[in-house]
Amino acid sequence: MRRVAFVWDEVLATYRFHSEHPLNPRRLELTVDLIRRLGLIGDDAHPVLMPRSATESELLRVHAPEYIAAVKRVSESGVADAAAAAFGLGSADVPVVRGMHEASLHIAGATLVAAEAVMDGRVTRAFNIAGGLHHAKRAEAAGFCVYNDLAVAIAWLRQEHDVRVMYIDIDAHHGDGVQDLFWEDAGVLTVSFHESGAFLFPGGGNVDEVGAGDAHGTSINVPLAPFTEDDSYYRAFMDIVPDAAAAFRPDVLVMQCGCDAHARDPLTDLRCTTSLFERLVRGAGEVADRQCGGRIVATGGGGYAIHDVVPRAWTLVWAALCDIDVADAIPADWVRAVRLESGADVTTTLRDAPDPFGPAPRRAVVEAINERTVRAVRQRVLPLLTGWGLAF
Repeated sequence: MRRVAFVWDEVLATYRFHSEHPLNPRRLELTVDLIRRLGLIGDDAHPVLMPRSATESELLRVHAPEYIAAVKRVSESGVADAAAAAFGLGSADVPVVRGMHEASLHIAGATLVAAEAVMDGRVTRAFNIAGGLHHAKRAEAAGFCVYNDLAVAIAWLRQEHDVRVMYIDIDAHHGDGVQDLFWEDAGVLTVSFHESGAFLFPGGGNVDEVGAGDAHGTSINVPLAPFTEDDSYYRAFMDIVPDAAAAFRPDVLVMQCGCDAHARDPLTDLRCTTSLFERLVRGAGEVADRQCGGRIVATGGGGYAIHDVVPRAWTLVWAALCDIDVADAIPADWVRAVRLESGADVTTTLRDAPDPFGPAPRRAVVEAINERTVRAVRQRVLPLLTGWGLAF
């Protein structure tokens, strides 16, 4: 049986800005509670690992020293200032709060713990549900993200183990921070599936963003049309990821598993169900098994329907990482408690019913747009990877 680790401690829920901010850590606590109630963690095959704080030297692999200093300064005071604003701190997306530096260190350290466990062979895969802060840049906070835990872990993988990393991002928002930080690193292939930047933050993420220098061709972007549904998204994923991996030949996959592509997510315009995230992770797992001994370092990410969607979606992500065919029913006491807390209805199954939201607007048009995008990636971007050993 494959060993898969779950990285968790309540300290990870301290990464929070204020009660009205969309990135509410309650979604983490509810997910962990649901996974535990289903008996999916805690045995020898599915150990829970304690996170640690990232060190400043680990942050400095991807973040500028002056940026780290600015985060530390406002974290101590809890007050934004003009100097901090130059680093994206104190915005509506990343408001300044006391202790934000320490909370961000815990998130980055948890993803490092996941990477360490995979690379030392204790487990084949590991999941930091609190991670996935993919918008942070070298010297800029953005999109709810202070330190880029994914990039910190990828840089550690590259420098400590000299491995080739394939990064797969299924968040509805473009994985711009990770892409930018490895724009010129030929040992990192970034692949982002996201709602088109013409409609959604952070913009960009276009097909023609392909990397630079020796890394020309190691950035792949698949911008999806608004109202994209499960089947169209999954076809795009499977038309790109297996061939890209075969060309690049990674030693390990790093995967950002944001679930904000769901139709009920309040911040995005895609139209997917919880089943999609299970399918995508299983597809990535098959690629990992073929290419890199099954090794996956996974994180959470976006997901803002915190009661009804995120716990169900990330439970399915965890089950898929573990190769568990989890039953669909959610414990009735969990459902009652979350309904009482949220004051809203909560779905009683992990997977949404087939076609639960009715006919999508312009379904045929959306599918045709996505098919054209995939063709453009295959024709214009994948051939750039031929130097890694596969012709298209």
